[in-house]
Amino acid sequence: MYKVAVIPGDGTGPEVVREGLKVLEAVADSEGLDYQDKMYDFGGDRYLASGETLPDEYLDELRSFDAIYLGAIGHPEVEPGILETGILLKIRFALDQYINLRPVKLYPGVDTPLKDKGPSDIDFVVVRENTEGLYAGTGGFLRKGTADEVAVQESVNTRKGVERCLRYAFEYCRRRDREKNLTLCGKTNVLTYAWNLWERAFYEMAEDYPDIKTDYAHVDAICMWFVKNPEWFDVVVTDNMFGDIITDLGAMIQGGMGIAAGGNINPEGTSMFEPIGGSAPKYTGKDVINPLAAICAMQMMLDNFGEKKAADKVERAVIRVCSEDLESLSAGQMGKSTSEVGDLVVKYIQEE
Repeated sequence: MYKVAVIPGDGTGPEVVREGLKVLEAVADSEGLDYQDKMYDFGGDRYLASGETLPDEYLDELRSFDAIYLGAIGHPEVEPGILETGILLKIRFALDQYINLRPVKLYPGVDTPLKDKGPSDIDFVVVRENTEGLYAGTGGFLRKGTADEVAVQESVNTRKGVERCLRYAFEYCRRRDREKNLTLCGKTNVLTYAWNLWERAFYEMAEDYPDIKTDYAHVDAICMWFVKNPEWFDVVVTDNMFGDIITDLGAMIQGGMGIAAGGNINPEGTSMFEPIGGSAPKYTGKDVINPLAAICAMQMMLDNFGEKKAADKVERAVIRVCSEDLESLSAGQMGKSTSEVGDLVVKYIQEE
């Protein structure tokens, strides 16, 4: 019995989560899986009504679940940063979800802005450290509000944090069993302290994985090569800030935010899965938002459970929808409603 905490969140989040849960029910019936889900109302509406984001007493409750399934966070009436820090980052840090996992995969039928590139060229994964770096919140102001103001934001990189991220990346690259090539993405020529640690730990650990090829690229070069030669990459590992940047670039080359999903992973605890796109409040209630990213996030959750057969069945259904039923996803034009897309994924699962 898998226990899943569901946080639909804001804007179009509840709409895409609805379709993801519809697909989960279908594949669970198909594969004989048992699960229970429980809804939580964390988000902008709750904050506006009560001033609460995510009260501390709920953290232990969330830890009791096998996974968290998230829709979207972001409300037009709430100042940016409040919900993101009070819900998303709070969950990531409190539940020690120290890996952000981002597959970048172009499905057949989905347009990419890259000329002459297709599904065989765009199929890699970014492993991003998720609880340290510049996002640790270390820093402060001096003489705030004056002409002499100083703002300091420090990147925190611990040996433990770096090593466990790298270990996960090496193991993931081995399990993925594709090119078995792991690329470290950093900035060793300028950020000489943090990236000296990352680079030393990377090559020391590589000795434990003789079957994995390793290489290094500066983050600015990675941005160029994602566009020019995405086929060069298999698994990329990087820190929190660089990972945040290059995964959005990855989302664009795989066809846009409507298809991009990610996981916040604690390999020893509770992980959280979510579509990469935001809450898109202007589309709320119109039944036009693309739910495939949320469905793919649910597919990642099944894969994380070890239910590979069920996860593969969902992915095959998504590929059929992309290649047979939808218009240009990169232009945001599905030609189908949100609920119709979810129904099609369910239909293809049931037909197998």
